[in-house]
Amino acid sequence: MMSFGDIDLKLLKVLHVVLSERSVTRASERLGRSQPAVSNALRRLRDLLGDELLVRGPNGLVLTPRAQALERPLGEAMALVEGCLFDGDRFDPADASGVFRISAPDRLSVPVVPSLLDRLQRFAPRLRLHAVTADRNYALELLDRDVVELAVGTFAKLPHHFNSETIVQEGFLCVVRKGHPLLKPQAHFDMAAVLSYPHVVVSAAGRDSFFDDLLEGHGLSRNILARVTTFNAVPHLLMQGEAIGIFTKLASQALAASFGFVTRPVPMDVGRIATALAWHVRNEQDKKHIWLRQEVKAICHGLKPTET
Repeated sequence: MMSFGDIDLKLLKVLHVVLSERSVTRASERLGRSQPAVSNALRRLRDLLGDELLVRGPNGLVLTPRAQALERPLGEAMALVEGCLFDGDRFDPADASGVFRISAPDRLSVPVVPSLLDRLQRFAPRLRLHAVTADRNYALELLDRDVVELAVGTFAKLPHHFNSETIVQEGFLCVVRKGHPLLKPQAHFDMAAVLSYPHVVVSAAGRDSFFDDLLEGHGLSRNILARVTTFNAVPHLLMQGEAIGIFTKLASQALAASFGFVTRPVPMDVGRIATALAWHVRNEQDKKHIWLRQEVKAICHGLKPTET
C-alpha cells in the first residue's frame, strides 16, 4: 500500500503541472525538464497512485476522475507550500527567469500583449511571455487549472476563489476606412446614419456582442455584414466597401494605429465596459504575481482611452 513517504515534493510538482497542462510536452517546458524525465515521473505517479491520471481522448489527453478530484486541492496545496517556503523572498524582475502566463480576450490582445512583451524585454529580459486568447469562461477555467496566472477581460460575480480589480472603463468608437462616405463633409454622422451601413462584428462563438446587447436596450439593431470571432479578419473586411466596425476604444485605437483607419465617437451614449484583472487567490501574495499585476495595470492605464 502506498504511503505519503513514497511521494516527494518534486513528484507532486510534476503531477500539479501535468494535470494543469494536460500535456507532457508543455509540462516539460514549464518545468524546465526534459520530456523523458517528465514521462518517467508520470509513470512513477501512475504506479504509486494506481491510476492512469491522464488518458487519450479525441482531442488529446484528458483527466481521469481521480485526477479531476486531485487537480484543485493539489494546486492549492502546492501554492501553500511555496508560500511557506518562499514568501519572504524579494522578487527582482531583472534576475527573474521563467514564463509569465496570461489570457486576454481578442479585443485586448493587440493593445495589451505587445506592450507587456516590450516591458518584459526592458525590465525582465530573462522572463518569457505565454499569452492565450480566451473569453471570460475559458479564462476562469485556465486560472482554475493554473494554466495562466492572470486574466485580463470583463469579469462579474466571480466565484469566491478568484480576486479581481477593475483597471479601465472603456466606451466604444466607430471604425471606418479613409474615404468612407460617412466622413464626407456633407454627411450626417448620427446614429441613424451609422446604423444604415453594414457592420462587421467580432464576437466569440458567434454570439451577440456586448455592443449589440447595449443597442437592444435602446430598441435598436444593426445590419450585420459579417460576424467573425477574431480581430485578425477585421482590417480586410473594413478596407473595402462601406462596412463599419464599432469596437471598444482600446481595440479601435489599436486598429487605427496599425492600419490607418479613422475612428469617431459613437453618436449616442451606449455606456461603457469595465476591463479588469482576475487571478486565483492562491497567487494573491506571490511577489512575482504582484509585479505582473502592476505591470499590466500600468500598461492599461497608459492605454487609457482618449476621446477621438
